[in-house]
Amino acid sequence: MADRIPSDHSSLTTVRATLAQSGGLDRPKIEIPDDDADQFPDGELVRVVADDTEYRAHIETPLTADGREIRGLYDSPSVARDPESGDNRLGDWADNTGVEFGQSVLVDVIEAGFKYGLREPGERAFYEATESPDDNLADIAQQLDG
Repeated sequence: MADRIPSDHSSLTTVRATLAQSGGLDRPKIEIPDDDADQFPDGELVRVVADDTEYRAHIETPLTADGREIRGLYDSPSVARDPESGDNRLGDWADNTGVEFGQSVLVDVIEAGFKYGLREPGERAFYEATESPDDNLADIAQQLDG
């Protein structure tokens, strides 16, 4: 069994982000402040753990602002690359928390550029210790997944 790391572990960095509305359909998104953007590489497909479930998400730079944003949590890398092909679980996560639009959420940086955790302020989470694959393995996995 893999080691589990608590969200308050000294090896993790926690970023205070905002649950915001996206577009005319009031879809949720996570807005990451510009001061912390360097821990969230633009355009990368990453793992995000929310409520003990690991999802895939794209990190993006907003069109009209600084910082970064996560617009969805998806069940697989292929769905994250083509969001219309599956369900966005970010709305479900937001509905199951006490967080409303405009309020803070916490994003734990488990391994920058690879794996993050999403949780409500005041909540403690546990994450499986996962190391990112080296570049060659990541390239192979991306080719197989695509």
